[in-house]
Formats: sequence, structure tokens, C-alpha cells
Amino acid sequence: MGRGGSLPPRGCLTMKRMNQPAAVQPALPVPPHEQPHEQPHEPGHAPGHEPGHAPGHAPGHVGSAQALALWAGIATVAVWGANFAVQKALFAVLPPAGFLFVRYLVMPACAAMLLLVVTRGAWLRLPRADAWRLAGLGVLGHGLHVSLVTYGIHWSTAFSSALILACGPVFTLLILHVAGIERLQRGQVLGVALACCGVLAFLSDKLLGRQWAATGGDLVLLFSASLFSYYTVMTKPLIQRHGGVAVMAYATLAGSVPVVLVSAWPAWHAPWQQMQALHWGLLLWASFASAFLGWLVWGWVNERRGVARTAPLMYLMPLVAGVGGWLFTGERFGAVKLAGAALTLAGVAWAQFSTGPARVAPAAVD
Repeated sequence: MGRGGSLPPRGCLTMKRMNQPAAVQPALPVPPHEQPHEQPHEPGHAPGHEPGHAPGHAPGHVGSAQALALWAGIATVAVWGANFAVQKALFAVLPPAGFLFVRYLVMPACAAMLLLVVTRGAWLRLPRADAWRLAGLGVLGHGLHVSLVTYGIHWSTAFSSALILACGPVFTLLILHVAGIERLQRGQVLGVALACCGVLAFLSDKLLGRQWAATGGDLVLLFSASLFSYYTVMTKPLIQRHGGVAVMAYATLAGSVPVVLVSAWPAWHAPWQQMQALHWGLLLWASFASAFLGWLVWGWVNERRGVARTAPLMYLMPLVAGVGGWLFTGERFGAVKLAGAALTLAGVAWAQFSTGPARVAPAAVD
């Protein structure tokens, strides 16, 4: 999302290891409970070794590497959280269609170049059935999901957008339960119920105040969060077979086609002449720094620290988005809204961690 915004999505390995088709290379930061239960160790290190504690490394080197990974993770979450306010500021000049048009010219090019770098210039060809399946999932997970998130942010507020998209792990649990992949345990059910109550409390001021546009934006964001959860569940076997970079490249390329076609006409009539240097900087931030570079750094952090230790950092994102919205977009919060936000995040965390440490980090916004 430059999550904010496509999701904003929900770990990858360093460039040295990204060309290995393994389950530890999700195409986007993957929601909890996505990895196989038989996976006996954290991605990026062998069983019996903590992330960043490779044999032969001096303790001082390990400590500095862990500290660097921690600060990189915090910085990435800060970038993703700030991206909600960035998009709100950008949409004051550029309509969402113009933003989507530019984003989906930039993102597919970056994804394709990354795959070519990983495969040393040889384009990785997938079996036809998997390629078609990825095309459909790409249209769903990138084309529809990111478009809905973008318009949801436009209609809603920065804090509301980040808080609602943080509910992605709840949808993942529900999808896994409905699909018969995983049964919900008592703690998870309680967590889901708590998160639902929190969302209702969080939205109550807009519902009671009849702020239908903002409420509609929040509902669109909820639906888009469920779409991305479905996308990540369905792409898991493809990631295991072909690796996260290939899955991201194919899905992004497929998903970009309908977005570019639909947004081309409104983008042509967008007020580009009103864009100043600041606005172009915000556009580059949201399209490249947050969405693409953020994904790469987050994958490196997961490898260094381990996903169970990295996952809780994602709960800082609504806090950063709230501060950004308060400072830069004039967003204000009442006691009921803050209490609903706290209840929602507590419920999501309870559902996510009640059965033990998460194997993978929660999703990014996009």
C-alpha cells in the first residue's frame, strides 16, 4: 500500500537469495497464518539459529546488524504510515485516477526489472496454468484492490484508512476458516469479535453524523482488505513453486493492464499543469519509495530479525498515519474514535497472536 495505498500488501529475501523458489519469499509482505504449518523455522536462517546469528559472526557484528534491521523496520513502517497523509495531500491536486495511472506505469517496470536482475537477464517463464492463474489474481490483488484502496483513502481520512486496512489479518483468518484450511480457535474468535466491535465504535461518529462519503470510503477499504487477504491466501502455493519475485512481477504486470486502460482517459484530463515540485515528489514517494522500495526493505528486515519479531512493528502504522493526518491534513479524533481504534488493534493482535508467535508479518497497505 505504498500499502498507504495497495496495501497497503503482507517478506522477501536479500537479492542474493531471491531467485530461490521457496515458501519464504512472499511477493508482498504476507498476512499471518499464510506459511505452511510444517515450516519448522523462520525464513532466512537455518533451524537452530536466530535471524542475524549466523555461525562465525562476531557478537558485536550481530548486535549492530539486528539494531540496523530494527531501525530499518521502524523507518519502513513510518514511510507506510506517512503515505496515507501523502496521498491525501496529493489528491488535493491530482485525482486518484491520475495517481493510479502513474503508479501502474512505474510499478510493473520496477517489478520486471527486479525479476530480470534476479534471473540475470533471463525472463522466467511459468507454466501456462500458473501464469493464467496469476493473471487473474493480479487483476484482483493489484488492479481491483489497489484501486479501491486509493479511492477509499481519497474518500476517507488517513487515520481511518490505516486503521481499517490493519484489519487484514482478521479477514485472512476468516478466509482460511471458510476454505477449510484452518479452524478458528477460541482466542481467535474472541479477537475477531473484539476487532469488529472496535471498528463499529471507530465508525460510529461518521455513521451518527451521516458522513456518508467518509463512511463509504471506510467500507470500501474494509472490502479491499478482504480482497488482499484472499489474494495472499491464493498466491501461497504459487509463491512456494516459483518464488516471491516471479509472483510479484507476473501479478503486477497483469494487474496493471486494466488499471492503466481505465485510468488513461481521466489521467489525460488531469490538471498536471498544477503539479508543483512538491506534488511530483509526493507522487514519486507514493508510487516508488513506499510501494516498491518499502517492500524490498521490509523483506530484508524480516530475514534479519525473523518475522515473529518483526510483525508487531506493523501496529505502529495506524499511529504514524494518525499523527500524519493530524499534522498535515487537519484530521481530529474524539475519545470514542481513539477508544475504537485501540479496541480494533487489540482485537486484531489477539486474533493474530493468540495461538503463538506469528510466522509472518501482517500485510502492508498495498
